[in-house]
Amino acid sequence: MISPIDFLADLTNPDLAFLPKALLVALMSSVICGVIGSHVVLRGMAFIGEAVAHAVFPGLAVAFLLQGSLVLGGAVAGITTAVLVAVFSQNRRLKEDSIIGIFFVAAFALGIVIISRAPGYAGSLQDFLFGSITGIPDRDVVTVAVAGALLILGVLLLHKELVTVSLDREMARASGLPVFALDLVLYVMVTIAIVISVQTIGNILVLALLITPAATARMLTDRLGVMMTLAPCFGGLAAVVGVYLSWSLDLPTGGTIVLVATAGFLLAWFLAPRHGLARALRNRTRRARPVPVTA
Repeated sequence: MISPIDFLADLTNPDLAFLPKALLVALMSSVICGVIGSHVVLRGMAFIGEAVAHAVFPGLAVAFLLQGSLVLGGAVAGITTAVLVAVFSQNRRLKEDSIIGIFFVAAFALGIVIISRAPGYAGSLQDFLFGSITGIPDRDVVTVAVAGALLILGVLLLHKELVTVSLDREMARASGLPVFALDLVLYVMVTIAIVISVQTIGNILVLALLITPAATARMLTDRLGVMMTLAPCFGGLAAVVGVYLSWSLDLPTGGTIVLVATAGFLLAWFLAPRHGLARALRNRTRRARPVPVTA
């Protein structure tokens, strides 16, 4: 295992130019997903995040076949599917989760059919499913940076409205907020956050970037503002440590980042000062102690 000093030296090695680029993209993706994931966790829409990860797959496949931008291709496919779900969900005959299950799984199936037509199908599919962080082109690094900045700006501008809809949809509707439009905006934000993270961590594992850092932050605070600050910090830390361990131990980058993030969540689950398991056990022990009898 190489030391952190040696890792820093490798980052500045011109012959390893892909390494700092990989670290930068992983860091940006994790921070962006941490911000958007806070709203996903608050609203309890993890299933939507997983479904969106499936929905972007046909766009990625088409972009791969046409030698175009994977980010752009995935965004078009994901946003199109998200709009369809939002529209069809207005018919209350079927619940939203049923509509999501139909469209997003169908989109993933379409992606598999499309990518199967590409030469080197097995290798291409593995890159899509599990990520290929060392092969990210420079143009996609710029795309991730610009898209991420726009996403964070959008979250800041619509923070109050998104939180209101998440906490009480009926009150938001009664106060005149465009609930459908805000739902659509959040779907699109989730889609873009996932698209710009797919190359880092793969289609299978991308949900972890969106959910795990935000869930970790949720264990540590009851305030949304603090949660939205901690979540990208936890995500960024998982990315840096994950890339370091991956490079040092020759491990898959995406899987290592996810395991680091999961380890952080488990620590929070056990040790969180107010909501951790250790505190709950201490409180239960105190309540179980017999009350001393005094004369």
